[in-house]
Amino acid sequence: MPTITAEGKTFEVAEGTNLRQALLDQNIDLYSEGAKVFNCHGHGTCGTCVVSVEGDVSESTKLETARMAVPPHSAHKERRLACQVKVLGDVRVTKFDGYFGEGEQSVWTPDRGLVEASTSTVA
Repeated sequence: MPTITAEGKTFEVAEGTNLRQALLDQNIDLYSEGAKVFNCHGHGTCGTCVVSVEGDVSESTKLETARMAVPPHSAHKERRLACQVKVLGDVRVTKFDGYFGEGEQSVWTPDRGLVEASTSTVA
């Protein structure tokens, strides 16, 4: 079974598991404060679940490619919408600051939980 390592946690999932749902099921802080309430609930349209993913995952969907091509994500084409990612093998996930996860500072890394509150969220 593939493993996901994120926010200092490592856990197993079934191959093909949706990354967004797997992170939420583990109570991993995927969204900034505002986006916890105002997000598209995994439909790929809002862009608030952006993460950096290392490992074996599905190819980008057409919807994801289109969403990631416009600001604020266009500068970070290597990042992914967690809601559009299927886990195919072991992965390591990093979340960045900013309402959409478009920032440059990591909020959490695969091996480290939330960093100090001043950099973990943007209102």
